[in-house]
Amino acid sequence: MASAETAAEHERILREIESTDTNCIGPTLRSVYDGQEHGLFMEKLEGRIRNHDREIEKMCNHHFQGFVDSITELLKVRGEAQKLKGQVTETNQNLQNDGKGLLTSMDELRQCRLQQRNIATTIDKLTHCLPVLEMYTKLQEQMRTKRYYPALRTLEQLEESCLPQAGSYRFCTIMAENIPRLRTHIRDVSMSDLKDFLESIRKHSDKIGETAMKQAQVQIARDNAVTSQQRSASGRRIRKEARSGTEVDRTESNPFTEQDSGILEVEYEEEGEIPGAQDLVDFSPVYRCLHIYTVLGARDTFENYYRKQRRKQARLVLQPHSNMHETLEGYRRYFNQIVGFFVVEDHILHTTQGLVNRAYVEELWELALSKTIAALRTHSSYCTDPDLILDLKNLIVLFADTLQGYGFPVNQLFDMLLEMRDQYGEILLKKWNQSFRQILDQDNYSPIPVTSSEEYQRIAGQFPFQDPELDKMPFPKKLPFSEFVPKVYSQIKEFIYACLKYSEDLHLSSTEIDDMIRKSTNLLLTRTLSHCLQYAIKKKNVGLAELVQIIVNTTHLEQSCHYLEGFISNITNVPPDTINATKLYGTSTFKDARHAAEEEIYTNLNQKIDQFLQLADYDWTAVQGGGQASDYLSDLIAFLCSTFAVFTHLPGNSIEHATLPGKVAQTACMSACKHLSTSLLQLLLEADVRQVSMGALQQFNVDIKECERFARAGPVPGFQGDTLLLAFIDLRQLLDLFTQWDWSTYLADYGRPTCKYLRVNPHTALALLEKMKDTSRKNNMFAQFRKNERDKQKLIDTVVKQLKNLIATNQA
Repeated sequence: MASAETAAEHERILREIESTDTNCIGPTLRSVYDGQEHGLFMEKLEGRIRNHDREIEKMCNHHFQGFVDSITELLKVRGEAQKLKGQVTETNQNLQNDGKGLLTSMDELRQCRLQQRNIATTIDKLTHCLPVLEMYTKLQEQMRTKRYYPALRTLEQLEESCLPQAGSYRFCTIMAENIPRLRTHIRDVSMSDLKDFLESIRKHSDKIGETAMKQAQVQIARDNAVTSQQRSASGRRIRKEARSGTEVDRTESNPFTEQDSGILEVEYEEEGEIPGAQDLVDFSPVYRCLHIYTVLGARDTFENYYRKQRRKQARLVLQPHSNMHETLEGYRRYFNQIVGFFVVEDHILHTTQGLVNRAYVEELWELALSKTIAALRTHSSYCTDPDLILDLKNLIVLFADTLQGYGFPVNQLFDMLLEMRDQYGEILLKKWNQSFRQILDQDNYSPIPVTSSEEYQRIAGQFPFQDPELDKMPFPKKLPFSEFVPKVYSQIKEFIYACLKYSEDLHLSSTEIDDMIRKSTNLLLTRTLSHCLQYAIKKKNVGLAELVQIIVNTTHLEQSCHYLEGFISNITNVPPDTINATKLYGTSTFKDARHAAEEEIYTNLNQKIDQFLQLADYDWTAVQGGGQASDYLSDLIAFLCSTFAVFTHLPGNSIEHATLPGKVAQTACMSACKHLSTSLLQLLLEADVRQVSMGALQQFNVDIKECERFARAGPVPGFQGDTLLLAFIDLRQLLDLFTQWDWSTYLADYGRPTCKYLRVNPHTALALLEKMKDTSRKNNMFAQFRKNERDKQKLIDTVVKQLKNLIATNQA
């Protein structure tokens, strides 16, 4: 069974060898050698070969006769072929000989046609290359003359149209390789020009701003002149209706109203821009650089770089110098740089498309506004000169109006100026405080002597004083007030003018200006002038005559307050009876000063009385009193008489005497007498005075009679009857009680309204009686052996006991 399978496999292999290409027989033979029947296969293979050999031999024997016949025919054909070959060779030789001339002509024609084609191709190529060369030459010339934007356009044309048409030549390749380098070079050069431009505008910002502010100032002056002419007729009508002249001419309108802004816009349209910026700075580099970067497709990069650099410059411009507050020029340079910066930005905004936009400029302006206001608040706080503050305010107004003309909002600047107004007012108050003190220190506190009509008119021009009776008096004559009245009044008017100067051009209404001036004037009156008057009244070595003159002066200043009201109304064109108008507090200020002077008079008089009383030297144990008043009291009475004479010899009309110095003199005289009476009683009851004799009381009674004589003499007119004597009634009744020894009447009538000694206090009587009791005991060591002395001592003891019982009863 196995041999049959092997035989079948060998048969298959043999068929595969016979039918397969020799290149693929390798695997078949390998299968034979891999098997175990190699020898058997070889035997079958040799048998198969022998079979094929016998078949080949049979086939050759069958076709042999045909092969012999074919050879015989071939031998016959060979002779004919030799003959034909000889004829062909002869014909070819003849043809070759005949075609040599034609070949020569044809070769010449081919050469001519080739040259013609080369010439045409060269002309065609040159036609395409010449524009490239001409364009490149043009490019080199533009680069040499630094016309970079046209050069960039030439590069673009060269790259997009000329070089593709010229073909792939070496010089074209070199040109194409140079194009990116040329673009980079143009970009770098234009950026360098931009940096030079930025440096140029940084240096020229000060000059640009100065030019713009000068032009704005000229424009404002021109507009104000036109406005003044247009309003002159209406102004005259208003002044006629108000029936009062305007003392200060000023323009309340905004110098940059809507109409004015239109004029500026027309001028801008006609001139293109404010003269100055384009004259001082060449803007072509920024335009050129913008176009170049736009062509290069890097416009966003350029815009970001430009804005970033300008923001840095803005921060530098907005950084003020540390000593800017010292001079006005420091502020002026600061404002010029800011104005110059924004004039350039405004010019760039209107002459370029999108390099800077309105949002970017407004962002820069908000930054500048905040930093500028902060810097001004800081530096202006160091200023103590009102003139510098006023000049700074005018400069800020010009700065704001200039930028407002370019469309920048400046309301915050005017709000800041209103804040600075309070600081300006405080500085003015400090300055006027020094002026008032200097006036008060230099015043002689004497009525002003007038020797001529011219001098009288000069003073009347300084101070609104009217006195028909004084006008009728011949020269020389004296005005009732001293020099400080017209000087203080003039200083108040100067203060009002100073406040008005600050309020000009702040775009405020007349009512707002009037209210501001009145409030500032009230501060001047109620705080500054009031303190100065208090200082003058309270300072040392101020005599009674000076205090009296201060009273007269403050009265006249009080009467002049309504003139100040009218003065403010005239310069602000606001009627004084306007609703909600602030009233001046001058009346209360001068009244307070006058009351303080009066109180100081009373205090000084009392102090003088105390000084005289310190000279009192009573002998409290004297047996017998003197017949004359004590020396110290006589001197005191003489002093009081001379003092009150000052009140009655002041210049002025009878009304003034009756209302001012007369009333003050009466009050002062009554106050002095009461103080004298109280002080004498305290002197009598002092704890240091342990003994009081009847002789001492008699001398004390003489002094009290001298005081009563002074009161009856009427040192100050105006008292009714014996009103002034009432100041000494307590002492009089006390002394009468002791000198007349009328204790029975006192004790019997005590507490009744009709009591003779109604003003005698039992405590006071007991205290004085105790001092006399001690005197009676110690007066004579042998007094106890005398019947009269014993009876007197018993009587005193009895009165003391009764007084104590009376006091105890009243207390119960």
